[in-house]
Amino acid sequence: MRIGLIGTGRIGSFHAAALARQADAGSLLLADADPARAVRLADRLGATAAPTVEQIFTWGVDALVVSCATEGHADLVVRAVRGGLPVFCEKPVAPDLDRTLAVLREVAAVGGVLQLGFMRRFDAGYTTARELVRSGALGRLHTVRTTTADPSPPTAEYLRTSGGLYRDCLVHDFDMVRWVTGHEVSEVYATGSDAGPARFREAGDIDTATAVLTLDDGTLVSSTGTRCNGAGYDVRMELAGELDQVSTGLDDRTPIASTEPQGPPPATKPWPGFLERFAPAYEAELEAFVRLVRGEGPNPCDGVEALAAFRVAEACELSRRERRPVAMEELPDL
Repeated sequence: MRIGLIGTGRIGSFHAAALARQADAGSLLLADADPARAVRLADRLGATAAPTVEQIFTWGVDALVVSCATEGHADLVVRAVRGGLPVFCEKPVAPDLDRTLAVLREVAAVGGVLQLGFMRRFDAGYTTARELVRSGALGRLHTVRTTTADPSPPTAEYLRTSGGLYRDCLVHDFDMVRWVTGHEVSEVYATGSDAGPARFREAGDIDTATAVLTLDDGTLVSSTGTRCNGAGYDVRMELAGELDQVSTGLDDRTPIASTEPQGPPPATKPWPGFLERFAPAYEAELEAFVRLVRGEGPNPCDGVEALAAFRVAEACELSRRERRPVAMEELPDL
């Protein structure tokens, strides 16, 4: 098997290294808008670098991993599925909901295989939380709290094309809310602040956000996020039911200190970023993609599954802009 990978930046390099470690993945063909970057990574991994992105397709591969800048995702996914290639694509499929819907309709029309990169579905803590909720161990779930906090703001260049805090960052929390609880979001109310660095205001973005989600069974969810958490990378999910409550992401590297005299000590080595925190999950999602390509496993997160989280993020952005609750039925769907 030969897998092509387009985009050898930070996440693309991580994915390429994960694939290179898998015996079942076969050989790797790498391409990037900066050919020299692809060559350097290929030399390090024992892979092959293509001089151009076009040659990924003309040289021939059995599957494609799309990890380039967001604006390139949609065209590459459509081209690949039209050519019969299974595709793994980092989220999002496209920068906006309308374009996302158009791509997913194209995938469906040709019977294409598309796996989206929601790596938290492969994290041990979230997997255990899902099992506890689905087994009834917590009783009737009444409250869910999620947080995603980045240790430092991204660059101004990144912010201009990121899609905003809800679509780029909190979309992972929204996916976990659905995946863990087994319920859909029916309504959102969201707000945000741009009181941090000026680059957020200049990009029309926010650095901190809060969203209240109501699930279809009445469970209430509060989701918070920020780009300015100097203590470290903090991702947690708390689930409270009538019988018990649990938390994911709470360990000796969680960047939060207790003010209680007998509280746990602060983390001596807090998580510095998402690649370190979710390294095993990233590895596992690429293993799942290889199994999918080989016909040995199911698709763990297809376009329809991913769309549900994208729609929640879109609803949050609409709610923030218009300062009102937004029912999910207001947004277009497949």
